[in-house]
Amino acid sequence: MPDRGSGGGPSGPRIRVGRPSRRARTLLMTVGVLAVLAMLFVMFTGFWTDWLWYRSVQYSSVFTKTLWTKVGMFAVFGLLMSLAVGLNIWLAHRLRPPLSAMSLEQQSLDRYRMSIAPYKKWVLLGVTALVGLIAGASAAGQWRTWLMWVNGVPFGKTDAHFGEDISFYAFDLPWYRFLLSFGFAAVVLSLIAAALVHYLYGGLRITTPGARATAQATGHLSVLLGFFVALKAVAYWLDRYGLAVKSGDFKATDNWTGLKYVDANAYLPAKTILFCIAIICALLFFATIWRRTWQLPVIGFGLMVLSAILIGGLYPAIVQKFQVQPNEQAKETPYIEKNIKATRDAYDINDSQVDDYSGTSKKGKEELRQAADDTASTRLLDPNVVSPTFQQKQQVRGYYQFPATLDVDRYKTKDGREQDTVVGLREINTDGIPEKNWINEHFKYTHGYGMVAAKGTTVDKDGAPDFTEKDLPPKGDKGKYEGRVYYGEKTTQYSIVGGPQKELDYADDNGEKTYTYTGKSGVNLSNPLNRAAYAVNFNEPQILYSGAIGEGSRILYNRTPKERIEAVAPWLTIDGDPYPAVVDGRIKWIVDAYTTSDGYPYSSRTTLGDTTADSLTRDGQRAVVARQNRVNYIRNSVKATVDAYSGKVDMYQWDKKDPVLKTWMKAFPDTVKPKGAIGDDLMDHLRYPQDLFKVQRELLTRYHVTSPSQFYSGSERWQIPDDPTHKGNAVPPYYLSLQMPDEKKQTFSLTTTFNPNKRETLGAFMAIDADPRSSGYGKIKMLRLPSNTTVSGPSQVQSKFNSDPAIAESLNLLKRGDSEIEYGNLLTVPLEGGLLYIEPVYVRGAGTNYPRMRKVLVTYGERIAFEDTLGQALDKVFDAKGGSDEGEEPDKPEEPPASGDATVQEALEKAQEAYDDGQRALEKGDWKEYGKAQDDLEAALEDARDAEEEAKKKE
Repeated sequence: MPDRGSGGGPSGPRIRVGRPSRRARTLLMTVGVLAVLAMLFVMFTGFWTDWLWYRSVQYSSVFTKTLWTKVGMFAVFGLLMSLAVGLNIWLAHRLRPPLSAMSLEQQSLDRYRMSIAPYKKWVLLGVTALVGLIAGASAAGQWRTWLMWVNGVPFGKTDAHFGEDISFYAFDLPWYRFLLSFGFAAVVLSLIAAALVHYLYGGLRITTPGARATAQATGHLSVLLGFFVALKAVAYWLDRYGLAVKSGDFKATDNWTGLKYVDANAYLPAKTILFCIAIICALLFFATIWRRTWQLPVIGFGLMVLSAILIGGLYPAIVQKFQVQPNEQAKETPYIEKNIKATRDAYDINDSQVDDYSGTSKKGKEELRQAADDTASTRLLDPNVVSPTFQQKQQVRGYYQFPATLDVDRYKTKDGREQDTVVGLREINTDGIPEKNWINEHFKYTHGYGMVAAKGTTVDKDGAPDFTEKDLPPKGDKGKYEGRVYYGEKTTQYSIVGGPQKELDYADDNGEKTYTYTGKSGVNLSNPLNRAAYAVNFNEPQILYSGAIGEGSRILYNRTPKERIEAVAPWLTIDGDPYPAVVDGRIKWIVDAYTTSDGYPYSSRTTLGDTTADSLTRDGQRAVVARQNRVNYIRNSVKATVDAYSGKVDMYQWDKKDPVLKTWMKAFPDTVKPKGAIGDDLMDHLRYPQDLFKVQRELLTRYHVTSPSQFYSGSERWQIPDDPTHKGNAVPPYYLSLQMPDEKKQTFSLTTTFNPNKRETLGAFMAIDADPRSSGYGKIKMLRLPSNTTVSGPSQVQSKFNSDPAIAESLNLLKRGDSEIEYGNLLTVPLEGGLLYIEPVYVRGAGTNYPRMRKVLVTYGERIAFEDTLGQALDKVFDAKGGSDEGEEPDKPEEPPASGDATVQEALEKAQEAYDDGQRALEKGDWKEYGKAQDDLEAALEDARDAEEEAKKKE
């Protein structure tokens, strides 16, 4: 037999030490295949569940259009990058010298060449595939840029300097910049790859004596450098237009956008000159193919760099120093004028009206008292304060909740008058489920139930909301409607409905009622593939095998109005405050949506997250719009609704002139319905959006001025006041039915105030017509007070209230017994030349956890009143008698005073009795009886305080 240990015989090398058996190899291969399949399935589930969801909401066209656009961008630009890099690697290899010089450098490279030689094709494919994947993924993220470019609609307006249509900057320029950046990336990667190959195969030499590069390598790399410089020339040309949308610092404003004097007279000529120099330099690099030397192109490139420093940097600095600074206002005036005009147009504030307002009145007291009733329907119920009261009185069960900040809407009374109304939905609260488990959280407690509404202008005799819609099942003036809330602001987790597992509908005195969802929302889980996909997607294996899922089971997710609209319209920016309304017998969430751009020439940019932040967003009570988005154009172009039961999303074209919306409607046809499709019932509940108003008021602190000289000096600049009850946070705007001085009747409005810059006095009052049925909808009106005014601003008014001795004493009495004081919204009302301030005062009594309105603060001029009702406070301020207390409960007749100590003792005994009753009810879980006991406790403590006050007066 041959010697198997010998190295020479053919049988010697056949010894295989430690090789796995065939069974082990098969097992390993099977495990590997299963692992790959599992990974592919996980990746597939994300795609598949997205497709199912979009199909369920009937917006599958959005999914497919977005998907194919991304796939197309990925494929085209990934292939282009692969071809560019691969072609240059192949060409560099093709142009390698036939023999490498015998040097230490080349000898050390020989082993690398030899190791790569058998795998050259695989290396080429691997490198090109890698750069292609990276480039394709990056390009896919630019799908919005592509769709806006290919579907762009003209604005019909031109920029003030170049005369280009605004669409060039909003839709075209971003796409050209993307192509330019892609071109730079392709050339740089190709240049690096080609240089490495030339070096590896001897075309480039670093230490070898003689020529550093072969003629072939010189020609190849010169062409690539020529392309790079040519792209730089294109960049210089586009930079000229980029000056119109460039942001920078300027004395007149913090966020200047557009050309200034130095841009128009130094940077713009410099960019044109550098463009010409770059073209010449690129031609010199291309000429190297024939000249075979880098001498001229290197000299040309050096001159271009030097020119960029001198012409593009030093020259503008000289112009700024010696021409602009000595007479900056005169030089910049034409450009300030362009900036003011463009900014006011881009933010839709160009029609804002500014009127002078004296701040003082010469009317008689009786006229003022009558005007106070006619000018405004003062909203005493503060939606930012009374949520705990709604929670206490209308929560019904611990597994329901209301939002921390309620909403203001309008509903008609029986006599046809519009009534400002504070509303909230009773949504499901899974944290309050008595026994938490998977079935209860996702199958049984699936939805909230009913709207709760209260009059905005009145309270009941105990200072609690005067409910117009309440209880379970709901009853009130809304009539019969579908009250189940499967989709809401607080409904953030998935539910599985419609199957064999019954849901809890609601509970009343007769026990729990069950329900089975009958809507078509959500994705059907009858299909085993769907169940498996969602089990993976939600990381919950029970979805795959649970017996609670069967025929008819549907999974509901993406349940907040914001999530649903952002998904079906990813090109919209969503307002931070969706609000519910009963429309055509159903609860619908109404959501304002915006189209934005950062490419409006000369219009100053703003950061939406900063601009829309106020005291209500400080603790997450209300969402902030697109926190990092910087824009310089915005329109409330879409009104959208989400059905609280079915989750159906409808979007309506609100702004028919907006070219950005027209562009997206062209890209995604049939997704947005025409404005005429809005029904009458829905139209009654639409309103001007708060976040757009906050953006506009921020811009109007500077851009209410149209004179370039005043704008430059900043003498007329305003600032948004701090919320007097939440220092360090901007005061929120308030919805209020209001009659402005030039109007004949009240209009549902959105209002705010301004301070002069760095002062606490009142600078201006601003209101916008928020009623969509009004002919003046969206009209901004500002009342500007004299610059030397002494009219108090919100912070000064609050300070005046707090420092008044009589008010301070009354507040101290209200605080007795560990009660807490909460101030409501400080409303400002222009009244016959002066300013009327009204602020409700709430007391959160000891033993209760919710506020009741107990007092009203009113001031007009120097007079202050602190009374039980608004009517009484107005009577006192204006020294009037018999004033109207429209809609308020009549004052309770005063009880004849009993002996002081005995009355106090009796009241305290009643308080103790009410407290004991509440504790017993709490132990039994009787929430209705507990709420009644808390009411009795609060009333008894109030009686004790009143009795103690009477006793002191007698002393």
